[in-house]
Amino acid sequence: MAAISAWFWNERFWLPHNVTWADLADPAPGVEYPKAGHLLSALPLALWIFAVRILFERWRLMFYLCIFTYGIHFLWQTPWMWDTRHCWYNYPYQVLTPGMFYYYVSELAFYWSLMFSQFTDIKRKDFLIMFVHHLATVSLISFSYANNMLRVGSLVMCVHDSSDILLEAAKLANYAKYQRLCDFLFVVFGVVFFITRLIIYPVWILNSTLFESWDIIGPYPSWWLFNSLLLVLQVLHIIWSYLIARIAIKAMLRGKVSKDDRSDVESSSEDEGDPAKERIKALSLRSSFPKGENGTNGTNGTNGTNGTNGHCIPRARAHISHTC
Repeated sequence: MAAISAWFWNERFWLPHNVTWADLADPAPGVEYPKAGHLLSALPLALWIFAVRILFERWRLMFYLCIFTYGIHFLWQTPWMWDTRHCWYNYPYQVLTPGMFYYYVSELAFYWSLMFSQFTDIKRKDFLIMFVHHLATVSLISFSYANNMLRVGSLVMCVHDSSDILLEAAKLANYAKYQRLCDFLFVVFGVVFFITRLIIYPVWILNSTLFESWDIIGPYPSWWLFNSLLLVLQVLHIIWSYLIARIAIKAMLRGKVSKDDRSDVESSSEDEGDPAKERIKALSLRSSFPKGENGTNGTNGTNGTNGTNGHCIPRARAHISHTC
């Protein structure tokens, strides 16, 4: 085990040249650097969040709103919010503040909870994509904490949380049957998603991690891995942008936001046209909604429409929100 540990925590992989773990292990009084062991505190918090999500499935809007507000308030006072080159000055000797610690652990716990719940939710066509996304996100947060890339990591988390608030708000508008508000919020969500994931993320963040860091600290093995994970995230952004664009185009053509292209359950075109299979599929979709008034499925839940009149964003179907 000692040999495996020594191999895994090899300083020449994790740290820039001429830096050792010993240099970070004994900081000056009152100074704290991130330690990998800190990440274990996220696991019990993740289990608690998972339990809360089981009891109160629709609480995600509040989490995204609170964590995004906290992130903006925290980052607004930092120099790297305004000049990303500060993410790399004096690296890796960058002090861990309590605010940064709480921000990181809360985000890590939340994404661990999403990974747990994916195995208990209804299996969807994009299950594998979502699993890769959650795995990449948890790996990025953990990895950036372990080698003290917290500054740029905090920017990545804040950018991703910004659009998720709008999607969760759109789903709440759908539950309340405010169709026009739902459509409006979804359109705004799509615009914010495209701007943050396809413009701000690559131009502001990837530019810093790929080029500014190269100039200031130079590449080393874990630098390549970190940037590879960030590029995987960008590929996922492109995939989800395509799915959102399809929904938006259908909304413009039909005058309302259509159902999520992914579907709640895995199905194929072979099922279409078979009354028995169509009935089974309809029942499986209806069973994914919470009970509403009079014991029906969803809000008013009549005419087999899952309580949404067949449009906007059904509960838990628009998991595009997990791209944070």
